Amino acid sequence: MEDMKHNVRLTGPELSALWTQYLNDSMAICVLTYALESCKDKDIYAVIEYALSLSKSHIRKITDALKEEKYPLPNGFTMEDVNLNAPPLFSETFWMQYLYVMTLHGMNGYSLSVGSAVRKDQRKYFTECGKEAMELYDKLVDVMLDKGIFSRPPFINAPHDQEVIDNQSYLTGWFGKRRPLNGIEMGHIYYNMQKTIVKVDLEIAFAQVTQSKELREYFLRGAKICKKHMRIFTSILTESDLPSPRNWTSEVSNSTVSPFSNKLMLFHVASLIAVSVGYYGSGLSVSQRRDIIAQYLRLMGEIGIYAEDGINILIKNKWMEQPPGADDRANIAKQNS
Repeated sequence: MEDMKHNVRLTGPELSALWTQYLNDSMAICVLTYALESCKDKDIYAVIEYALSLSKSHIRKITDALKEEKYPLPNGFTMEDVNLNAPPLFSETFWMQYLYVMTLHGMNGYSLSVGSAVRKDQRKYFTECGKEAMELYDKLVDVMLDKGIFSRPPFINAPHDQEVIDNQSYLTGWFGKRRPLNGIEMGHIYYNMQKTIVKVDLEIAFAQVTQSKELREYFLRGAKICKKHMRIFTSILTESDLPSPRNWTSEVSNSTVSPFSNKLMLFHVASLIAVSVGYYGSGLSVSQRRDIIAQYLRLMGEIGIYAEDGINILIKNKWMEQPPGADDRANIAKQNS
């Protein structure tokens, strides 16, 4: 039988991946454009400028793809959501740490989008996005290492001989002597701490500049939760005589002029909370000490409640756009009755 070719519509996951990326990149354009306004270091400026160019390129390509599908573009964020005349809220050093964490999120998100894409153009597009994110990651780490602002995860020493687990005490977490962390557990805790550090600094800064009492209280509550999580993770690392990543709160200025709209700030925090649940889940899945597994489960539940409260505020203010979804057939039928 002769092969038949036809234009296949984008699937639900493919549409959703593009739609979500449009929101995130439109926000990134606002944030990075503001970051460039006060950046004086030529090396850091070049990295931020490259990241900004990627977001602008993505917006153009997604716009074309959604228009071709006759699917409405999200409102996303525009330059009305950023005040370029606002004084610097963060230092150049913080922007590098911020971009480092956001790039980690991007690399993970693009790999998931490739895995849910079927149409060849979508597979190719998200594969290219992944390559771009990895190139940005390389540029970031090179500059951060050169300037001495990269927090390396802890080192571990090689054993004298190959070892096998011969006792269930390896899983111990509640009673008896707990074994030191293994490299996988250590890595997930350390990287989750790096992401949490950026989130707590954003929440502190956003609480400082927002004029909304409701948002200020929400951001401060989030910062308090993050600090609690940091104490728990730090205690786990300290018990194994391992260092924690550097705190960046001192890189937040004392400005009270908001560079971003309330909508953008709340969306940004809500987005980071959503991915935090996923990263905690990933850390849980590879942990082999019972106490660490229990901590992840408890902390995931805590940030899940906080995330829901943030979404409720977004909905109340009509700031939350509805993502692509299946048709409500029952409602369509009612409209025709």
